[in-house]
Amino acid sequence: MKPARIIVICVAAVAAIGLALVVRAMGSPSKEPTAVATAAPVEARPMAKVLVAAKDLQAGKRLDESDMEWKDWPLDQVNPAFITDGSVPVPGAGAAAPEAAGAKPTGAVAAVTRAATNLATGGAKADYVGSVVREPILAGEPIVMRKIVRAGDSGYMAAYLEPGMRAMAIRVTVETAAGGFILPGDRVDVVLTRETNLGNLGASEADRSKFTSATVMQNIKVLAIDQSTRAGDDEQTVIGATATLEVGPRDAEALALAKSEGELSLILRSYADTGGPSGRVSAGPRQSSAVRVYRGGAPEVVVVQ
Repeated sequence: MKPARIIVICVAAVAAIGLALVVRAMGSPSKEPTAVATAAPVEARPMAKVLVAAKDLQAGKRLDESDMEWKDWPLDQVNPAFITDGSVPVPGAGAAAPEAAGAKPTGAVAAVTRAATNLATGGAKADYVGSVVREPILAGEPIVMRKIVRAGDSGYMAAYLEPGMRAMAIRVTVETAAGGFILPGDRVDVVLTRETNLGNLGASEADRSKFTSATVMQNIKVLAIDQSTRAGDDEQTVIGATATLEVGPRDAEALALAKSEGELSLILRSYADTGGPSGRVSAGPRQSSAVRVYRGGAPEVVVVQ
């Protein structure tokens, strides 16, 4: 073999080995750790449960469960006047909160206590069922105490009254209030029993008292018995000395006149019979007159309605 060919073969072999080493070096992983770009963890924003209106609430509306709902609210935007479920301390509530520091358990014990209380009573929402809206509240708007009146608070009856109606109390007894089975919210008729004037007849019949009765009001709503505007869940009777009725302005005048003429009794109406007209049966109590009738020469007094 010629020396020139041998030299060419050697150079080619060395070049091939060098190329292989370069390729191997380029393909091998680096021993230096590769930096991996990671996003900084986003801190969760603390939230609180705030009681809001589930729908638009007009003034005079009596709240029930479906009118309210809990809504997640950023804790740093919770006003101390908002109603919360108490699961998260509200900054700024401080002494204004009903739960003073140290008055109730905290942490896991508080969570268990709240869960048991909510299970038994329905939670803080149940405390506001039956309250009356004093100012309009929009759907999703937090419910604050200045816009509602809770049962027992001053101004509750004025807020509970329907627009244009009046509240008027009359004296009742167990006998004149259907044995105590008339509860706040029921509908009743008002019956007047009064003594007729027979003193001008001059006969022996006139010495005996005569009484007449007539319905003066029908389908009237009972607002309260004494100061109770709601009957307890297990309460079937309420016995009191007064009944507060919801009447119109002119009906109040007629009822006041009827009170002065005799004894008033409340007649309980069926739930199926509450859709009729409400108010005075007539302009006033029906007047009665006595007529002397002679039968076989003997006088007899007859009361004509």
